[in-house]
Amino acid sequence: MNTVSAYLFRQAVGPLLAILGALAAIAILTQGLNQLDLLVTNRRAGLAFAWVTVLALPQLISLILPMAVFIAVIYALNRMQNDSEIAVLYSTGLSRRQIARPILQLATLAALAHLFIAVVVQPAASTERRQVLFELRNDIASSLIEEGSFTFPAENLTLYARGRGGGGELRDLLINDARHTPDITYTARAGAIATIDIEGVQTPVIVMRDGQVQRQTATGSVDVLDFDRYVLQLGDAFEETDLFFLKAGDRTLYDLFFPDRTAHYDQRNIEKFLAEGHARLSAPLLNIAMAAIALAGVLGGEFSRRGYARRIGYTAVSALVVRLLPLGVPGAAEDDPVLNVIQYALPIIVTLVCGAMLAGRRARKRRLTEGPSLLAGA
Repeated sequence: MNTVSAYLFRQAVGPLLAILGALAAIAILTQGLNQLDLLVTNRRAGLAFAWVTVLALPQLISLILPMAVFIAVIYALNRMQNDSEIAVLYSTGLSRRQIARPILQLATLAALAHLFIAVVVQPAASTERRQVLFELRNDIASSLIEEGSFTFPAENLTLYARGRGGGGELRDLLINDARHTPDITYTARAGAIATIDIEGVQTPVIVMRDGQVQRQTATGSVDVLDFDRYVLQLGDAFEETDLFFLKAGDRTLYDLFFPDRTAHYDQRNIEKFLAEGHARLSAPLLNIAMAAIALAGVLGGEFSRRGYARRIGYTAVSALVVRLLPLGVPGAAEDDPVLNVIQYALPIIVTLVCGAMLAGRRARKRRLTEGPSLLAGA
């Protein structure tokens, strides 16, 4: 990379890092507000709340990086255009292709970083984040059980604990489960809320020790069963979204393209996993497409002494449309996997069209320059 190319590269990379940082901060703040209920409900979750917010960063960067590339490139080129730096570069004999090359190199680096985040970092961070959120919500469920008071964690479920011990232990439990007929009453010396794996789904339960199960029979008598350890599922006490399982955004690329076809959840979401996998592979191409749109918007038009505000406005609208369109394609591809082709075709076509605009502009300029000399020779 020569001196001029390095200069152009620096003019774009500085704004890119600044804009990416600003957009990421806004996104983190918004994401943090969505999980603020965890911190309000459980004051001990401060560090976990901060960790959950940090773990959301890879996914947020994947969403905002293409738009950050566009804003940075169009800002840098417009500033250089207004300061006549672009005109000076033209006067030294540089072509549009030579000016665009370092910008496209930056976009390519952004695309590679985007690919690494989407394929490697995001699945690991999303899985950890979902696990932490699940544990936090279970801890909140445990903290909602007040000592010496009857609590109602779900409809037709009553729970009483005389005291609390270390590590979330509940002492002297009394539970009445009227969710099914007949009612069942549990008493136990101690217990705790935990999670167990049931058919591949992490489900919240109460694990009780040293207690009894009492159930009234059809004849009116009471059956009593002593137990050393008993597990009571709380699945009905929680929303389905609170149960722990890996969604499409949490899975690795291999798991998306080669799901476990013996698992019920995987069987129902094969097309969804496929669309998510193609979205991760195709999304980095948007960084190059966004840079190409900015290049075509600033360098592809005629010189204007009135400025380029209108042209930049049209370019920004075009970039926004190109960025928003891919967000709806994965949902449509869940019903028709053939539509996954659009996820790759859109950024590639946009890049080629913008490249043709720059090349066409250069060809028109060459014809206008050569025209008078040909007439003079005639």
